[in-house]
This record gives sequence, structure tokens and C-alpha cells, in this order.
Amino acid sequence: MFAASAAQAQTDDAPMETIQVSGSWLGSGLQNSVKNFAGARTVVDQEDIAESGAANIGDVLRRIPGVQSSDNSGTAGSAISLNIGVRGLTGRYSPRSTVLLDGIPLAVAPYGQPQLSFAPVSLNNIDSIDVVRGGGAVRYGPQNVGGIINFRSRAIPQGEGVSGDASVRYNDFGEGGSNRQYSAFVGGTASNGLGVALMYSGMRGSEWRAGSDEKVNDVAVKFRYPLTSGSEVYGKVSYYDVTSRTPGGLTVAQYNAEPYQNTRPSDFWSGERKGVDLGYLNTISATQEFEIKAYYNESFRQSALINAAKTQVTWQPRNYRVTGIEPRYTQRFSVGGLTHDVTAGYRYLRERGDDNSYLQTVASGANGVTTTFINSTDAHSAYIDDRIALGAWRITPGVRYEKISSTRADLAAKSHFETDNNKALPSLNVAYLVHPALTVFANYTTSFGSVQNTQLNSQTPGNPLQPEEAKTAELGARWKTAAVSAEATLFKLKFDNQIVQVPGITPATFRNIGATSHEGIETAADYGFDEASALTGLNLYVNYTYTKAIQESGATAGRDVPFYARHTDTIGARYRVGAWTANVSGTHQTKQYSDTANTIAETANGGAGVVPGFRVWNAQLSWKQAAYHLAAGVNNIADKRYYTRNVDGNAGRMAAAPRTAYLQLRVSY
Repeated sequence: MFAASAAQAQTDDAPMETIQVSGSWLGSGLQNSVKNFAGARTVVDQEDIAESGAANIGDVLRRIPGVQSSDNSGTAGSAISLNIGVRGLTGRYSPRSTVLLDGIPLAVAPYGQPQLSFAPVSLNNIDSIDVVRGGGAVRYGPQNVGGIINFRSRAIPQGEGVSGDASVRYNDFGEGGSNRQYSAFVGGTASNGLGVALMYSGMRGSEWRAGSDEKVNDVAVKFRYPLTSGSEVYGKVSYYDVTSRTPGGLTVAQYNAEPYQNTRPSDFWSGERKGVDLGYLNTISATQEFEIKAYYNESFRQSALINAAKTQVTWQPRNYRVTGIEPRYTQRFSVGGLTHDVTAGYRYLRERGDDNSYLQTVASGANGVTTTFINSTDAHSAYIDDRIALGAWRITPGVRYEKISSTRADLAAKSHFETDNNKALPSLNVAYLVHPALTVFANYTTSFGSVQNTQLNSQTPGNPLQPEEAKTAELGARWKTAAVSAEATLFKLKFDNQIVQVPGITPATFRNIGATSHEGIETAADYGFDEASALTGLNLYVNYTYTKAIQESGATAGRDVPFYARHTDTIGARYRVGAWTANVSGTHQTKQYSDTANTIAETANGGAGVVPGFRVWNAQLSWKQAAYHLAAGVNNIADKRYYTRNVDGNAGRMAAAPRTAYLQLRVSY
């Protein structure tokens, strides 16, 4: 279903777009076109999200070709973390993708700790999700080997007057408990052009595991004010807090006895994020554009996890502060029959933070000595690319240069670790507009991941850590007419120099050893029957991805990368008649391995072994009339019992959601 939405995002079939950004996260309105984009890209809008019946962001993302999402972590709650794996890359906490909210990095420390064990974003506050799986790496990083994912918050209503909506959704899980999701949105634009919007999303209740209570509050205020006919200032102030229980993994015996039980009722995660961003955009002329944005956010997160013997609790409070500034300038000019759109940009990111850990004895309540690390990163990134138009060709060479300085200090041991890394990352994207319905494309990009805070301790003269580096190539085509949307992309990804933890060594030790190879094909299609057809109102959609991700170094070379499925697909049908819409869809993935050795026989603790594949079917019926939108549905109709597993300190089987019924009401005004 999302193939159609991606194509619909481009409404102008003109061969060359005008300069008009309006907040485009890609940094230039010249690249807003999804249809003509020189890489694999999918945009999911708010209507698509509503019709999918998704309860969270992971539900939406697993329907996108090449993207896999699973909660394979036993030490972070489902409401607090985001687990996205693209093209066979590890999905636990999304460490290989650049994830943005309104173009601003979502991670608490984008260079020092890119893992989204704390992901301050809510589905009900999102207007669209833009997933670039390739072709856009030159402008954004680090950790963009797994693509660039931008969540765009709800837009300020245009036109004078105030409008908004409110919604409530009740989810009843066949096992465990139930929860309520709330949202409210109000905004408008005054006669002087000032636009303001207030949005809130919240959740209360529990999920399908016993004792999985969760609480979320996500609130933001946006504004936009035109200074002249071609310039504006804009910004957002946001606050997010969450508390999430973490039932963790189960042994095989525990799962077979009761798959939804909780053996760790005292474990929890909590977090808080405060942020502000400001921007200035000036469309100077038909051939010039300048934009600058600055942002600051501070985050706090902590976890309390009990040991297996139930005698000690490990507390890990952490604090983060991130400051960023990003100016960008675009210039269009013509030389020798070629039209050039040259964009040059710079980004400075300053990270400061501390991570702490101490043990609390359960019997006495006494706290042990706190271990504290002070972390800092200063990162400078400069890029330039040139989108060249020659007839139906769009050729975009570009390069980004990264200069990163990071330090980590152990206060107790009075030790200090530091690293300086510089890297040039070239790219080349080519698109050919065969005719208004068909675009073919090819690209080659280089991506990298910086040395992270917790990895710096491992540095010695004999083990100097270097940034990870990946090279990605794509070849694909995209078709769009009124009735048919279709796309197919071949990809090959070579990921060298990965930083991996050496097993069996305490304290944790990292080194550059990992190399993996990823290749496959992503396809999607959407067909809508013509109004003159007897089946008018019916849409059929399908996507399928084949991925082969193989380890190329170490003792397990030649075996599959853990936690990805070689085959994934979505199939469905949507039928509209009058105010009613019915939607039936199924998602499927094949088996996964949970370790680098590709262990097949399951261990008794559930921490290793094959993760069986599964297919889940969902159905929804909705009614929309004037200001009212009512939807009811059932996810996992057949009540399929399936699970993933985690391999962290709380290893074991993780039961997936059972049959879930929901009812949602949205009222607009």
C-alpha cells in the first residue's frame, strides 16, 4: 500500500523542480520529488498510517520494502525504544540508520550513542515517515549505512482560522492487558501569517505481557512566521517523557508454560527529552535559496534491571546534551546546455554527557559505588552536491567530509580516552526520466559510523579503533500512473571495518574486525481499479524483499548475519465505498538466526537458536463522515503465537503480540 503513497508525494511532473523548500528535510526543494528521486525511497503519509491499523511506529515500518522491525531487546521497554533494521543490518536500537525528527537527529547522542534505546517520538504526532534506503547519504550522517529515516511532525494548518482534531484509541490484547492512546492537535494561521500548532500524544496502560505498564507524554508547539514573500522563520519546542516496564526474555520452559508471563516485574526504563529548534529559510530568487537551523536538546534516561539471582539491581542513569547548527545554500545556474543545482552545507554537532552505573543490594537497599564516565564529541560535517539536468538525465555527484573529535573520561580510574577521525564520503546518483510515468536510477554511496562513547575505552596503541565504512550500490526503476504504482530496486552493500565486541572478555572490549556483505531486491506494487470498472474503489497492494546478508570475517565467515529474514512481504487489499473503507493485509517474514554462529538447536534459556518465521493477518473497517472518523480492527486475526528472542543480559524468548482488537475515534473541528 505504501508504494502508492510514495508516488503520490510527487504531484508535479515538470522535468525540473523550482526552488521551494518549505521545510524539506532533504535540504532542498530541488529534491522533494519521490517519483524522480535517484534511489530507493518510500514516503508514508498520515492517511496510510491510519488505514494500516498500526499501533506503533514499528508496525508501520515493517510494511516498507527492505525494512525489518522487531523488539529483540529484553532490557528496554517497547514504548521507549525503536528497533529498525534495513537490508539485513542489525535492528536492535537502530544503530545503523540516521533517524531524524523534522530533519534533526533523534538519537540522544548521534555520534557517541546512536542507538535508539530511548526514541522520543510518537506515532500520533507524525504527519509522514520518509524512508530513504539509498541515494541520500551524502547530506546526512553518521550511521547512514542503513538509510535515512525522517519523521515529520504534523504541519501547521494553512489559511486563517483555527482547526484541529482529537482522538482516542483503545487496544485490547488477547493476553496481558489493554491500553489507551490519546492525541490532540490544534493550530491555525493568523492574518499576519503567523502560524502556530500545539500537538499532544499520550498513552496509558499495559501491553500483552504481564506487568508491562507504560506511560507516554509527547507534546510540542510549532510556529512559522513569514518575514517577506520569500522568507520565513520557523521553530518547535518539544517535551517527551516515558516510563516503560521491561518483562524481558523467557526460558523455553517458561515460555511453554505461559508465554506472556513476567519474571522481572521490578525492571523498568524511563526517560525525558526537552528540545528546541529554530530555522530561517529564504528563497532569495528563482535560482537561489538559503536555510539555516539550530537546535538544542537535553535527555535523561535510566534503567533499573535486576540480576538473575534477584539479589542486586543495576541502575544506569545517563544525561545527554546536544547542540547543532546547519546552514545550507543552493544555487541554480546553466552552463553549456546543462542546468546545475549546487548545494553546499555545513553541520556542527556538539555532544556532552555522562553515563553512570551503580549496584543496589535488594535485601538492604544500600547503593554501591557509582561508576561515572564523562563523554564529549565535537563533529564538523561539510558537504557539496551538484544536481545536473541534461534533458531527461539527473546526475548528482557529491561528497561529505567529516571531522570528529571524541573523548571519554573514567572519573574513578582517572583515565582518559580520545580519538580524532576524518573521513571523505563521495557519492554519485543518476536518474533517467524515461517518460512521465517511469524513472530509472542507479547510485553509489559511501557511509560510515563513528567510534562510539562506550567503545573508546578499548583503544590502545595496539588496538586503535577506526570509523566503520560501508559502500552501497543501487539499480532500480519506479513507475507511476493514476492506476498503477510500482518499484523495484537491486542493492548491494559492502560493510567493512565494523566495530564489534570481542566475546568472553570483561570489561567489554571492542575492535575493528567485522565485515558483512548485503545484497538483494526490493519490490512494491499498488493497483487501483478504474472508476468505470465494476471493482471501482478497490486497491490491491503487495511488496516483497529478498535479502542475503553474510558475515565475511572471523570464525563465522560465510554464515548469515543475525536477526534478519531473507524473505519478507506484505500483501493486502483496500476497498472504499461511500464513507466506508475495509482493509485486509498480511505481513510475513521467514526464519532468523539469533547469533553469528547460526545456532539451530535452541538453548534451554532461549537465548540462542533459530527464530521461526511467521505470517500475521490484520483487518480494519472504518467510517469517515464530515468531522468524524471511526475505525475498528483486529490485528493478528488468527491469534498466531510467535516470538523473537533477545541476547542481552536478559536473554530469552520474547512473545509477540497476540490477537488484538482496537477501536479508534477521531473528531476534527
